[in-house]
Amino acid sequence: MSNIHVDFIRGKVVESSHQVKVLVTNTNGKILLSTNNDNDFFYPRSSIKIFQAIPFAMSNAIKNFRLSNKHIALACASHKGEKFHIRELEKWISKINLKTNNLQCGIHGPLDKKAFEKIIYSRKNFNELHNNCAGKHLGMLSSCLVNNHRIADYLDYDHILQRNIRKIFNKFTETKLLKKNFSLDGCSAPQYSFKIKYISKALNNLIKSYKNNYDYAEQVRTLINSVLENPEYIGGTSSFDTKVMKASKGKIFCKNGAEGVFLFVDIQKEISGVVKIKDGNERAIPITLINIFKKLKIMTKKELKELERKEKFVLQNHAGKKIGQINFTMK
Repeated sequence: MSNIHVDFIRGKVVESSHQVKVLVTNTNGKILLSTNNDNDFFYPRSSIKIFQAIPFAMSNAIKNFRLSNKHIALACASHKGEKFHIRELEKWISKINLKTNNLQCGIHGPLDKKAFEKIIYSRKNFNELHNNCAGKHLGMLSSCLVNNHRIADYLDYDHILQRNIRKIFNKFTETKLLKKNFSLDGCSAPQYSFKIKYISKALNNLIKSYKNNYDYAEQVRTLINSVLENPEYIGGTSSFDTKVMKASKGKIFCKNGAEGVFLFVDIQKEISGVVKIKDGNERAIPITLINIFKKLKIMTKKELKELERKEKFVLQNHAGKKIGQINFTMK
């Protein structure tokens, strides 16, 4: 068992500290790293979008609407609202002949600062496509349309689409979701709490599926390959999950989630990891993952160097003066 925490140090004093829950295993079920929080419940949030996208990949929506690999990647994404994201989302909604208000995810501005400011300065309005979950919702709506399912209530707990998504979770986690685990995500889609070890199991089965040793192999390969070919579309230019996939040259599929969640699978080495920052602060994620990758030799030194080069672990103030650092501790 390991105790892991990330400290933000100003001068020589620890100003803030973030406790980290971790479980890393391989497809044989061997525990490679654990903080002994395996039975803790948590909400994976957006990190599990690939599982929510499997019914979309199972439908004929991709073929019928002539959707590209970029659209498929966006179905698994938490996009930042950059210009290239919105361009593909606009193409997609045009292909399925829906309006932006058909998406029930709500509206917020782009998570990318430059994209946000550009719209503000142009005095244009935000719409549902700027919501980071727009791709997931377009995937859900596309599968409903092609299967002749209702779209007015596509997010309802008892809608056939949501029942099918729960079947996917039950299959990959090898457990049964109970109604008491149900809540709503930030985009109003059903969200469920799981034990960390159950999501670990789901990730290992995802690897097996990708390698054609588990169910839904064709759909999983379609989704993962589309993301790995277009890593900027699952997050964005500055997203840590995008950076990891680019640095690993497609060997690692990963996805972050709100409240300090990060999931990854090393497809070649058949290793998966679940990371949850206890207090939900996402700023502790990069240094945590980089050190886990180092310890378990999940990425090469060259790949890690490329990844570290894009992250800053020295703290500076607005005048560019060094005022402290970020430290990672594993005991």
